[in-house]
Amino acid sequence: MQKLLSLVRAAAEKYNMIEDGDKIAVCVSGGKDSVALLKCLIELRRFYPKHFEVCAITVDPCFYGKEGDYSAIEKLCSENGVTYKVKRTDLYNVIFEIRQEKNPCSLCARMRRGLLHDTAKELGCNKIALGHHIDDAAETFLMNLFSGGRAECFSPVSYLSRKDLYMIRPLIFAYESDIIRVVRKENLPVVKSNCPVDEKTHREETKMLLSELEKKYPALRQKIIGAMQTGNISGW
Repeated sequence: MQKLLSLVRAAAEKYNMIEDGDKIAVCVSGGKDSVALLKCLIELRRFYPKHFEVCAITVDPCFYGKEGDYSAIEKLCSENGVTYKVKRTDLYNVIFEIRQEKNPCSLCARMRRGLLHDTAKELGCNKIALGHHIDDAAETFLMNLFSGGRAECFSPVSYLSRKDLYMIRPLIFAYESDIIRVVRKENLPVVKSNCPVDEKTHREETKMLLSELEKKYPALRQKIIGAMQTGNISGW
């Protein structure tokens, strides 16, 4: 846990992610990354020199018309004095049943972001924290390069002017393997996704490609991040 916390603190300090008086909404899908991020920010607020508050939001797509069970995450939040809001939606019905989207991930992400932003504002938050890590960043860069010919990635910190919200990604210096170890060691409550296209996406294909490339080019993920930082690509 200490290693992951040090990586989160390093990212927060390098990119000025956290300021005094911030109220940060952690977007908790229930997956390992977002739950680990929630735990990290809960622990970080105990000793970080800048005072900030943490709350958590889950946007439930209600897959197959059923509400997700997030009671274990609710318990984690309750034990740590964190406000937790579950936003129930009809995203599954709209995307998979009514529109029958061939590329559901893109639309789902956009709709979930809108709901997340609105809920964060309702809770009085000025920042939203997402659980993207270094593997996600490297994959996103390759996906943009291969599919669109663009040298782009998501940014460590983004300002959403329409909502007057900052979006931060405190896990960007952590590898997925670091997160997996912490989730197992801390026995954090992970909620299995019931999404029909889980692990069947373009991102999953890119993840497998990157793993293969790293067998020949060691530390490729870190090299991609280093190149983005050197070139100041997407605010890195």
